Amino acid sequence: MEAVYVVGVGMTPFGRMPDMTIKAMARAAVDQALGDAGLGLDALQAAYFSNCTQGHMERQHMIRGEIVMRSMGIGGIPVVNVENACASASTAVNLAVNFLRAGDGDVALALGAEKMFSADRALMFAAFDSAWDVENDAEIRDRLIRLGEGVDVPEGTTSPKPYSAFMDVYAAFSRLHMKRFGTTQRQLAAVAAKNHTHSVHNPLSQFQDAYTIDQILAAPPITYPLTLPMCSPISDGAAAAILVTEEGMRRHGIDRSRAIRVLASVIQTGSDREPEEVEKHCTALAAKRAYEKAGLGPEDVSVAEVHDATAMGEVIQVENLGFCDFGDGGVISERGETTIGGRIPVNPSGGLESRGHPVGATGLAQVYELVAQLRGEAGPRQVESARIALAENGGGLHGIEEAVACVTILAR
Repeated sequence: MEAVYVVGVGMTPFGRMPDMTIKAMARAAVDQALGDAGLGLDALQAAYFSNCTQGHMERQHMIRGEIVMRSMGIGGIPVVNVENACASASTAVNLAVNFLRAGDGDVALALGAEKMFSADRALMFAAFDSAWDVENDAEIRDRLIRLGEGVDVPEGTTSPKPYSAFMDVYAAFSRLHMKRFGTTQRQLAAVAAKNHTHSVHNPLSQFQDAYTIDQILAAPPITYPLTLPMCSPISDGAAAAILVTEEGMRRHGIDRSRAIRVLASVIQTGSDREPEEVEKHCTALAAKRAYEKAGLGPEDVSVAEVHDATAMGEVIQVENLGFCDFGDGGVISERGETTIGGRIPVNPSGGLESRGHPVGATGLAQVYELVAQLRGEAGPRQVESARIALAENGGGLHGIEEAVACVTILAR
């Protein structure tokens, strides 16, 4: 199989950026990635543009990538628009990898950009409303929420302010996990406290304040057992990666010492299963395929970035990825095994909860972080001797899990 490498990455700060257009954010990320790779625009042979919400937010429903790319001088090459809910950016990476492995070119760009924040809160939160089957949305929401029945919900633990309906679903997933495995709210707070502490050392993170577990528990509620710092925020931002083949690296004289190899890039959609059949979760199946392609196991992974749209999301995904037994995600988090310096550091960037979650850029932000880790360039948040890195990025909801999961394995 053709070897593919990430040779350049770029990323804007994540957060609320009312004065930056999506074109400006995208240009900043691409300029950084090209500069990191030592390439010019003329080297690009294909581009994959990841975005989810601009149709909803700005009525730009079509040709988003062509418009953004042309604005920065990229034209005359294939440009593919990618929308795969929150897994869009890692899907763009997957398509770029496959373009290169197919022999259609030597250099490809994966770019994710999103401008989500709005003073119109109803418009902003409604951006997520189509990430499940809209024909049956009320029935789906009710069915998912019923998964959490049987756990007492303390009075005053639901926010009176608007929030995304996805938080109700994550709360139901949390309660189901609590019922089945004994997971506690304190363990979820440990996940959030760890991620917010990691983000203190990430200058691109939306939030850079540390919190203790007790502060997380005492924070304003969203919906039990989730409090505000356990949930990812609304964010603007962009991230990009330049991928090349061996021939591309030779032809352009790229520095091999900073090139990061893509060992596996896997996309898995969900299937019908019972809630108890956790081993059939789409991410667990994607991880199994990715490990097989890479010739590795979970014990070989040095550092991971996972899709913690809420703290519960991280608990579920560390189990799916084989970093612990099913049911022990909260336990290993509370023990400190997933912190920098622990057995398997997870989300050294701060994760979605703290770094931010501009949905069409998130998967590439994970790649940005893991490339820095594998190069030894992550500064105070560096994971010692990182050699193998894994990114897990999920999107949408279908049935009782994500509609799609992407797992990417990278190596120094």
